[in-house]
Amino acid sequence: MALPGLICFQGNWQEYVDILYKIYEEEIVFGNLYFKGLPVKCQYRPPTLGKSYGFWHVISNGPVEEERIPDLRRCERIRWIPWLIQHVDKDSRISWWENKRGRNIHIVIWLEPEDFAVILAKRKGYYLLKTAYCVAPHRKKTFLKEKERFWQTQNG
Repeated sequence: MALPGLICFQGNWQEYVDILYKIYEEEIVFGNLYFKGLPVKCQYRPPTLGKSYGFWHVISNGPVEEERIPDLRRCERIRWIPWLIQHVDKDSRISWWENKRGRNIHIVIWLEPEDFAVILAKRKGYYLLKTAYCVAPHRKKTFLKEKERFWQTQNG
């Protein structure tokens, strides 16, 4: 199964962001996405620069919310987010598992050959799209250990 094409930056930042946001709204927010039978929802508040909080979270990175910096690799792969969620059980290149961050249970959906991950937070009756990013080399070992540990506990 072919991945959706990358949406590459063409030189006009505002135009690019508007294109990405249109894709985000059409394919993710209103894309009727489900994971394991539950809907995937997005966080709108607090809005930033006229766009939703969740949007900025999937196209930028950084530890301080107000200082996050756009990441072109994330931007280019925005169409991969719904694709991974829709194909999680249909494409053997995609793996998933649960991990715990503080008191929250997250779902990691990882397209390992492309080093791209989507993170969902488990909520009552739905999943919340938290973020999506290109997996850094140092995170791969952690991902592999988490995945192995989760599936060992699931399979007895």
